Amino acid sequence: MKQNKIKAIIFDVGGVLSLGKYQKHGVDGHHLMGIHHFMADSFKIDIDTWFDAIDSVYAKSIEGKVSRKKALSIMAVNLNTSVKKLKELFLKAYKKHFIKNKELYKIAYKLKRKGYRIGILSDQWYLSKDALIKKKDTHRFNPVLISCDIGLRKPNPKLYSLLIKRLKLKPDEILFIDNREWNLKPARRLGIKTILFKDNKQVVRDMGKILEI
Repeated sequence: MKQNKIKAIIFDVGGVLSLGKYQKHGVDGHHLMGIHHFMADSFKIDIDTWFDAIDSVYAKSIEGKVSRKKALSIMAVNLNTSVKKLKELFLKAYKKHFIKNKELYKIAYKLKRKGYRIGILSDQWYLSKDALIKKKDTHRFNPVLISCDIGLRKPNPKLYSLLIKRLKLKPDEILFIDNREWNLKPARRLGIKTILFKDNKQVVRDMGKILEI
């Protein structure tokens, strides 16, 4: 059966468009745990106490099952701090541990100029979205599907079906790039082409093969 040509390229954010500062050329590191350790240290508590304090509200907020206001309020109460201070520390933590993958953004914009559609599919909670997905960087991406906004997170198959629906394309006309293999499996089952991100050089090489450019 003849394969359709790729028409849309969809990027993950954490670990792809936004790299951990201590990732070597994009190789996966422990940047997310770095955020939690930074926060625990800031409140002078151990990591287990930190996770107890943010409890299930953090996980629920990634899927948008609890509002921004309620999530921050519950965490602030549990940590005996103000919402303002909590937000400031979280944003400081993301700034400290993540860096914009400028090279990959440039590649994405170049692909758009060549006629490809570019989009974002990412699991984020409210403050990581604020820190890592800046409108000035992502306004050329469409769609931008963020878990806390749409109520679904990877690897839920419904999320990939929604992506296909939003793009109004056939699955094999879509290429999805993520740094987690388990997030790629349900996409492949639906017929979406995938690349496991390791570093920019590898992704460019793999895209070249798939896009035949």
